[in-house]
Amino acid sequence: MAELVGPRLYSCCKCGNNVALHDDIISKAFQGRHGRAFLFSHSMNVSVGPKEDRQLMTGLHTVADIYCCDCREVLGWKYERAYEETQKYKEGKFIFEKSKIVKENW
Repeated sequence: MAELVGPRLYSCCKCGNNVALHDDIISKAFQGRHGRAFLFSHSMNVSVGPKEDRQLMTGLHTVADIYCCDCREVLGWKYERAYEETQKYKEGKFIFEKSKIVKENW
């Protein structure tokens, strides 16, 4: 009998809560506060904090930290607004710090 394999997921490194699908990765070439980070088109089981303007490597953005819904660990941020035209593609997308997520079902 064939073994059923679910979707490849990323989970919170602290509590194991599923937070993103591998298929939703847009880029792995981002820099977070604590090293490498991934840009995702969607997320799940996260809550979004208050918006704030933050000067990032690619210019000024309005962002909101994202937290695991279960343990409240900060996992990254959501791009709410990009002020530079070349950065508009990030709006509504999510950054997850690589050090804050673990692979599931790989």
